[in-house]
Amino acid sequence: MARIDETRPFVPVGIAVLTVSDTRTLEDDKSGTTLADRITAAGHRLAARAIVTDDRDKIRGQVLAWTESPEIDVVITTGGTGFTGRDVTPEALEPIFEKRMDGFSEVFHRISYDKIGTSTIQSRATGGVVNATFVFVLPGSPGACKDAWDNILQFQLDYRSMPCNFVEIMPRLDEHLKRGGKS
Repeated sequence: MARIDETRPFVPVGIAVLTVSDTRTLEDDKSGTTLADRITAAGHRLAARAIVTDDRDKIRGQVLAWTESPEIDVVITTGGTGFTGRDVTPEALEPIFEKRMDGFSEVFHRISYDKIGTSTIQSRATGGVVNATFVFVLPGSPGACKDAWDNILQFQLDYRSMPCNFVEIMPRLDEHLKRGGKS
């Protein structure tokens, strides 16, 4: 079971939040606000926040721009993971994943199942690595954002979380580039 090692220092990381919606603004974006509040309460830096419409090129463009920034270690998107015609966030981002994180989706669905039952299958939450930056694709509901942050991300983005966490491997995410090419 995961535990916090209080002898290790807390290491804040830069996290960007992208809301994918045709209708939301920063003023009424409950899911983005839920994530932003939890990120800062945990002691991390909210490095950026934006809203883009349900458009593959806009979603991919914003995420790629953020993954090029040295100030951003993690991108969390919310919205566009369902099955309607405008839900295209996984289609926008999965093709640019250098490494896919199947375990994130599996754990997210396990947690979600305990709360909403079989309705969890209507979400295509996913995660991966893009340009040595972790990218998490969450549903657009505040509840789903709470579940992902409170039960997965707050621990994996805490250097003190044992037996392992994402922060301790961040410096090695681009090793393939240092070796002279992708493997």
